[in-house]
Amino acid sequence: MKNTYFDLIEQSYYFPQEGFDLKQDYLTFHGISIKYLIEKYGTPFKLIYLPRIGEQIKRARNLFKRAIKNNNYQGKYNYCYCTKCSHFSHVVKAALREQVHLETSSSFDIDLIFKLYEEGELTQKTIIVHNGYKTENYLKKIIKLNQDGFKNSILVLDSKKEIKRVKQYAAEYKGVLKIGIRIAIDEEPQSAYYTSRLGIRPSEIMDFYHTQIKGDENLSLKMVHFFIDSGIKDNLYYWGEFQKALKLFVELKQQCNDIKALNMGGGFPIRNNLGFEYNYEYMINEIVSNIKSACTESGIEEPDIFTEFGKYTVGESGAIIFKVLEQKRQNDRETWYMVDNSLMNTIPDAWSILEKFILLPINKWNNEYTKVNIGGISCDHSDYYNSEDLNQQLFLPAYSDEEPEPLYVGFFHTGAYQDSISGYGGIKHCLIPSPKLIMIDRDETGNFVDSVYRNEQTVEDMLSILGYH
Repeated sequence: MKNTYFDLIEQSYYFPQEGFDLKQDYLTFHGISIKYLIEKYGTPFKLIYLPRIGEQIKRARNLFKRAIKNNNYQGKYNYCYCTKCSHFSHVVKAALREQVHLETSSSFDIDLIFKLYEEGELTQKTIIVHNGYKTENYLKKIIKLNQDGFKNSILVLDSKKEIKRVKQYAAEYKGVLKIGIRIAIDEEPQSAYYTSRLGIRPSEIMDFYHTQIKGDENLSLKMVHFFIDSGIKDNLYYWGEFQKALKLFVELKQQCNDIKALNMGGGFPIRNNLGFEYNYEYMINEIVSNIKSACTESGIEEPDIFTEFGKYTVGESGAIIFKVLEQKRQNDRETWYMVDNSLMNTIPDAWSILEKFILLPINKWNNEYTKVNIGGISCDHSDYYNSEDLNQQLFLPAYSDEEPEPLYVGFFHTGAYQDSISGYGGIKHCLIPSPKLIMIDRDETGNFVDSVYRNEQTVEDMLSILGYH
């Protein structure tokens, strides 16, 4: 029985696989030499591989186009990127290079839209879908977008009470404001609550449309929106909620011919382990086929299909690289590998919602493997990572303290939400600094280009934020 770490991975998964390979016994990520980056920048660091963003967008768009053709579907497909997943300019601009549309969720998002427009990254034809609770500032800025010529701005109502303020601003705007309605969905049985706090109850939507929207010359209902938080999955729960939302869309469309779009929100999964399997082509074809059938049976026009993919767009572009500082044997069964930053700060999803990421060593693949826990350097009990998809245990190469090179490890596909949740550049738990951030792209000849987007936080940065001037 072979027991090197390489043998463990090769016997458990298909390896090499997309995005991951070995070059001279060191791990590469999308062809990038992690060893080169470690030698150049040191650890810890985060990296974003920008070309992966375009690859993901192209894949989803091509599969939807294929499904539309196969089903003789008459509507169009529109890919929206959710800015809340990563607001970094390089990331948003990489998505916009693929001619995507955008989804916003707060007031400051609109300032981001104006800035991108000033820089020529998008046009007034770009579709902007506005989700989230509409504060006064958020609503005012949405109206300003419309006043400034963004005629494809769509304000999605998240609550019945929003309509009063929306009508007031729409009347002042003196133009037709495009709006959508978000359907509240029932959550999975194991959820802590039964119905999503987002959207309007399905049983109230038809009456709400007739009493508050129909006949208002300043409003045009263009979109029906729903989003299933657990993601687009091939299970009874997803298809049940999908069919309920589709039925309500049909009923609304029969009463309101202005409706042109059905927005499914987000929910495509990304690879969080090397054994990940998901049939994107099958799911997309089933979605298009079901919408087509419902519209044909009801004799209504087939809508344009919108998706709002955030994690799917940027998740697989990110990675965080650490050095193992020390190995500690705490009892007869547990070995701890202590890394050079806090896991709570750098991958907060792992401890807050038990999200899993692909964890791989960068070097020492020919060493024997051993069961370990990963510990961060903060003083918090929760600053650890100890469960992987492989038998719900975590294995990494064993090593001797006498070996000349330390062990390096990487968490991969961390590109979505981690910086937004942990507050990039702000104050961190135990005053542990944010790692440096490396942006990696390809030039016109296809060669890699790496640069420091921001260096690790300094003492002065943190003291200034805390008021120690």
